[in-house]
Amino acid sequence: MWEVKLARKVEKALQGLPRSIRDALTTLVLDIEGRGPVRGNWDNYSKLGKNRHHCHLKKGHPTYVAVWMEYADGVRIVEVEYVGTHESAPY
Repeated sequence: MWEVKLARKVEKALQGLPRSIRDALTTLVLDIEGRGPVRGNWDNYSKLGKNRHHCHLKKGHPTYVAVWMEYADGVRIVEVEYVGTHESAPY
């Protein structure tokens, strides 16, 4: 099992996001908790670096994405650091 934390910025952003995006994030978090941070089964999943990942939560206009980071050194903790539109994503 992995522990998934939401960055404070993400917690604040959730209030302004559509319900479908909040629901998709909840599903992603549960998937990461059970299967780990490498989520090739999500749309447009890719690694952004050694320990950073992203995927699309919703395609179309606007496209919503999630970006998360896994901590190294055998600690099974992941932090979701961004949820929002593709245009503002911290790639």
